[in-house]
Amino acid sequence: MRKGQTYEGVVQRIDFPNKGVVLCENETVIVKNVLPEQKISFMISKKRKGKVEGRLLEVIEKAPYELMEFCPHFGVCGGCSYQSVPYDKQLEIKENQVKRLLKPAFEKQMLLEGIEKDTNQYINNIFEGIKASPIQVNYRNKMEFSFGDEYKDGPLALGMHKRGSFYDIVSVRNCCIVDEDYRIVLACVLDYFAEKNSSYFHRIRHEGYLRHLLVRKAYKTGEMLIALVTTTQETHNLEPLVTRLLALPLSGKISGVIHTKNDSLADIVQSDETVILYGQDYFYEELLGLKFKISQFSFFQTNSLGAEVLYETAREFLGDISSEGACNKTVFDLYSGTGTITQLLAPVAKKVIGVEIVEEAVEAARQNAEINGLHNCEFIAGDVLKVIDEIDEKPDYIILDPPRDGIHPKALQKIIDFQVDRLVYISCKPTSLARDLEVLIDGGYRIERVVVVDQFPGTVHVETIVGLQRRDM
Repeated sequence: MRKGQTYEGVVQRIDFPNKGVVLCENETVIVKNVLPEQKISFMISKKRKGKVEGRLLEVIEKAPYELMEFCPHFGVCGGCSYQSVPYDKQLEIKENQVKRLLKPAFEKQMLLEGIEKDTNQYINNIFEGIKASPIQVNYRNKMEFSFGDEYKDGPLALGMHKRGSFYDIVSVRNCCIVDEDYRIVLACVLDYFAEKNSSYFHRIRHEGYLRHLLVRKAYKTGEMLIALVTTTQETHNLEPLVTRLLALPLSGKISGVIHTKNDSLADIVQSDETVILYGQDYFYEELLGLKFKISQFSFFQTNSLGAEVLYETAREFLGDISSEGACNKTVFDLYSGTGTITQLLAPVAKKVIGVEIVEEAVEAARQNAEINGLHNCEFIAGDVLKVIDEIDEKPDYIILDPPRDGIHPKALQKIIDFQVDRLVYISCKPTSLARDLEVLIDGGYRIERVVVVDQFPGTVHVETIVGLQRRDM
């Protein structure tokens, strides 16, 4: 097989996150944006160090299970790769992906414990399958839309990046992973600035005004926060836009409209200055009986109902610590975000200490604990790697919910050194989880339970929860 040549083949499986595996001419080729059982044509784009990658040219035959996609932007927008896949098949794909990724960790555990039996049978005794999202459409409670154009020098667009493109933007007026309020707000903002002939921030020239539109909405309370993100290269009166937004026929209620100014060259949503145009710069969501104050940059699971499944499962994995003497148990919630898990565990523990590097999230966590009347929570702002050396208390249990890249190796070793009886690891990227699990197993822990939780229907992403116990117990 040579670079630039075109071939045909059938996709055998999808490896996480979006890597189709095609066997062709006795070689394995990785092709993105495909589905199992599709017959495709592809061009070899890379071939080095024994790895062969291809670029999808055409789906010659659809997979037999594929449905008619229900979103008009599917295939053009880069968001929802699995939308044409029946939901039960999506769950099957994701479960198998995680199981394959964790297999080396299970094999290491079997070797260290001297277990000689069928590996798949051993895994199936521990791997408890996948839990579905309670809702599969209109589920996201946060969207960051980008301004741009759909093609060079085209009209103003507002939406998501076009599949495979860093620059082109697809106006997703009918996006199906958010509810109708998001679609109404997007259309309103896009039409307003199109009428004004406003400029967008050009990612190469670093010129222009409009950057992003951030919309957040609570599933339980219906409260909404709308943030317009621009540069300071132009000055505009935004009061007429606010008036239009407040007049929209929304099912939810706008709690605040804010203007965030960002002159960074990086294509990320951040704030140099934030001005409240209407209302307040936060809203409230409810989760498992607790109330949470959420601001523009607060971390909060993007699927509120799915988050309840996720956190209930994590709490179950930790075990009934209340029956083991709650007055004596201290729990560390590392990478705690706005303190959701911290507060869920507080009623059954002596103390729960959350550590999070984002200071705004820590301040929100403190406010949330106060709102919920929880006084045995402590939240510390800082890097887990450094902070855990400075905490006087020693944990009885530890919950880990790190960012996508997993846990810093030095921090992971410090976590192991605590030698707590039980650990619960929540991961949004199973490749990082697989790496960290092998280190934890080498450090004296064994995998007791694994559950996959689908927080992101229609997409390639998935959450995994692992319960670990000290091997010498």
